[in-house]
Amino acid sequence: MFVLIGLLIGALTLAAWWVYQNYTYWKRRGIPHDPPNIPLGNTSELMRTMQLSHILKRIYFKYKNQTDGPFVGFYVYAKKFVVVTDIDFVKTVLIRDFDKFHDRGIFHNEKDDPLTSNLTTVEGQKWKTLRQKLTPTFTSGKMKIMFPTVLNVGDELIRVFDEKISSPPQTLEITNLLSRFTADVIGICAFGLQCNSLRDPKAEFVRMGNSAISERRHGRLVDLLLFGAPKLSAKLGFKSLLPEVEDFYMNIVKDTIEYRVKNNVTRNDFMDMLIEMKLKYDKGDKQDGLTFNEIAAQAFIFFLAGFETSSTTMGFALYELASHQDIQDKLRREVDTVLAKHNGKLYYDSMREMTYLEKVIDETLRMHPVVAHLVRIATKPYVYSNPKYYIEPDTGVLVPTLGIHHDPEFYPEPEKFIPERFDEEQVQQRPACTFLPFGDGPRNCIGLRFGRMQVIVGMALLIHNFKFELYPTKTSVPIKYKVGNILLSAEGGIHLNVSKIVKQ
Repeated sequence: MFVLIGLLIGALTLAAWWVYQNYTYWKRRGIPHDPPNIPLGNTSELMRTMQLSHILKRIYFKYKNQTDGPFVGFYVYAKKFVVVTDIDFVKTVLIRDFDKFHDRGIFHNEKDDPLTSNLTTVEGQKWKTLRQKLTPTFTSGKMKIMFPTVLNVGDELIRVFDEKISSPPQTLEITNLLSRFTADVIGICAFGLQCNSLRDPKAEFVRMGNSAISERRHGRLVDLLLFGAPKLSAKLGFKSLLPEVEDFYMNIVKDTIEYRVKNNVTRNDFMDMLIEMKLKYDKGDKQDGLTFNEIAAQAFIFFLAGFETSSTTMGFALYELASHQDIQDKLRREVDTVLAKHNGKLYYDSMREMTYLEKVIDETLRMHPVVAHLVRIATKPYVYSNPKYYIEPDTGVLVPTLGIHHDPEFYPEPEKFIPERFDEEQVQQRPACTFLPFGDGPRNCIGLRFGRMQVIVGMALLIHNFKFELYPTKTSVPIKYKVGNILLSAEGGIHLNVSKIVKQ
C-alpha cells in the first residue's frame, strides 16, 4: 500500500515538474511572451471568441519593434512555438534557412490514414521527392491545357446565376454557389468527373468536401494529441479523417484509374498525370512513380485545398467589390474591354491582359488571406545573431500572415481596399515576404497557378455579366469571420444583391 502511495506521489510530482518546466520555458529563457494559462497556453480564446490568426495578429502588433529579437514565445496548449515579429526573419524561416524549417509538424499516418499523407503534410526527403514529382503537373503549359475545362464550368456558373435572378435584383448567398463552382472545377480536373454540384446543392462532392474540412473524427482530447504529438499519434495508429470521407475519395480514385486504364481514356488533366506516375510505379520505376495510396492522397488534397480557398477568396472579392462600386465599375470596364478584343470570349492568354483583376484578387488576398498563418517546425538547432534567441529542434514557428498583411508599415491604411497597392512600383518597394497568401519559398502552394486561374475565370465571367451590391441586413459590414474555423471564412455567409447587366 505504502509502495503504491509512494509511486502515485512520485508520478504526481513528476507530472507537476513537467508542467512547470514546460510552461515556464520562455520565462526561464528570458524571451518576451504573454503569460500562459494551464492547460490552454496562450490559446484560451481559440475557437471560442477568436480565430488563431487573430490571436497571432494581436501578438504580432503587441511585440513588433518592442523586443531585441525577431520572435516572441507562444504556447499552443502545451506545445512551444515562436511567433515571428520581424519581417526579415520571416524570410529566414521560409527561404534562407529553409533546411532548418522545412516541416509543418502536421499529423499524417501513411499506413492507417493514407489520405492524410499528402504533399501538405509529409516531411523531410519524402516531401522533397514528392514535390519534385508533382511540380511538372502545375506548369503554365499544363494550366493552358486545363483552361477550356475550367471555362466550361465557368459558363455553367453564369447560367446558374442567370436562373436564380430576375428584375428587381435578387439576394443570393454567394459563398455556397461559389464553393459548388470550385467543386465542379476541381472534380473534373482532379477526378475527371462531372460532379454537377452547381445544379445540385446536396451533391456528394460538396458534402464530402465540407465534411473533410469541418467535421472531426475524434473529440477535443484526441485532437490535442494529434496536434501536440503527431508522430506518436501515427505510431499509435490514430486516424483523423471520417471513415465515409476516406471511403468516398479512395473509391473515386480507384474507379477513375480503373476506368481510364481499361478504356485507354486520356483527358489531359491532373488525374492523367497521376495515373502516368502510378503506371511507372507498377512497372518498377519507384524513383519516378507513385503508389495508389500516394496518388489518392494527392488527388484528395488537390480537391480539398482548391475547393475551399478559391471559393472563399472569390466570395471575399465580390464582397469588397459590392462595398466599392467605383472599383467594381473600373474592373468591369477592363474585363469588358479584354473580352471585346477577343470576340466576347475568354482565352488563357487573354487572362494576362486583365491586370486590374489580378490586383483586385491580390488585394482581396491581402485583406482576407484564407490561410491566415503559416506554421513550420524547427528540424535543426537555429541560432540568431543574438544568441539568446536560439530555437531548439521540434519548436514550432508561427508566421502571422494576417498581421503582416494588415501592418501599416507595409500597407498604409491597411483596412482600406486599394487594389493599386499591387501596382508594380509599389510591390517592388515592399520587403520580401510581406505578401504570403500562398506562403513563400520552396514549400509555397504548388497549386498557385491553378487556384489563380479558376478564380480569374470565375471573377471575370461574373463581373462581366452581373452587378453586385451589398445586402447589409444579412452580411455585416465590416465582415465578421467564423471563430471556429482554421481558415478565414465569413460568419453567416456573404449575401449580396445580384442583378443582370444588360448589354448594349
